Amino acid sequence: MHHRHTYPYSLLALFGIGATLILGACSGDSESMTSKTSTASSLNESSIPIDTTAAIKAASWNPTIKITYSGEIINFQPDGIPNHERDEYYAVPNAGVVVPDANSAHVMKDPTKAQTYSFDIPSIPKYSSTVTKANLGSIGVMISGAVLYNPYEGDGSKVAMASNFSITDENGIIASFVDKCAGHPTPDMGAYHYHGLPSCVTSQVDKSKGPSHIIGVALDGFPIYGANDINGKAVDVKNLDECNGINSPTPEFPDGVYHYVLPGTSDATSSIRCFHGKVDTSQILQMPNMGPMPNLATAAKKFGITETQLKDAFNNTLPPDFSSAAKNLGITEAELRAALGVK
Repeated sequence: MHHRHTYPYSLLALFGIGATLILGACSGDSESMTSKTSTASSLNESSIPIDTTAAIKAASWNPTIKITYSGEIINFQPDGIPNHERDEYYAVPNAGVVVPDANSAHVMKDPTKAQTYSFDIPSIPKYSSTVTKANLGSIGVMISGAVLYNPYEGDGSKVAMASNFSITDENGIIASFVDKCAGHPTPDMGAYHYHGLPSCVTSQVDKSKGPSHIIGVALDGFPIYGANDINGKAVDVKNLDECNGINSPTPEFPDGVYHYVLPGTSDATSSIRCFHGKVDTSQILQMPNMGPMPNLATAAKKFGITETQLKDAFNNTLPPDFSSAAKNLGITEAELRAALGVK
């Protein structure tokens, strides 16, 4: 069982801890790092960029996605609801739990609901030898209408595809944490997303032993593919760089293109962990709330202070330092956690 303290993003948001901090802290120590692999060694900042517009236009996008082409920018406005079946019920975290297991989750009827997304993505992506860490929120738009997240759950370290489980409630209803399409919704906001290769999506555009086709586009503009190369053979993850990228031919780009691969694994290679293209960080969205919002007003009233005083006690640190905040307030950490409903 996972015992390390983790913190709901609803709590971080209420304390005013910004998405820029979350981007750096949840997926690594810094937003960027120098590439360590030679998988895409033929590419560098001086490489001639490839215009993806024609391939993007030809992809099998869910018609509910509003796509606008303007110069070198493509605007995507998906509603987040995929065009494939979802589970009727999901195993979701109990209050105060970010990364649940069978002992800290409950059954909930599918809470998926429409979102308001708008992503400006370059049609001529520019490769960078320096990578930008992919955050815990939306990192790409998929042809199904849903979005892609990185491999990790809310603590930034637990791999979602390696942490799946099922539970049965008192009515005999069985629910899984991650569904057969490698996705699940956030319980509070109903934001459905993938953490790995969604077979429900690839089955719409690929043949079982054929090459993978475009199933999405990352925020840096590079296309996202399934597990197979142009010859229909599974791509060896050893040939992928640290961002799950590779420069090789695809059906849409027979002369080769840098692209991301979702290899169908159940470890940290299951999704994109960083961007190898120049990315507009304003497009990177914070992960939605993973559970009920803590009632700061009620907690503050319990201690005879204002909400501002409660927030200030945390000194805008990430992750929240409950021990220090409790000391600042002259209470015990247990009392503070109990008042906020955080384990």
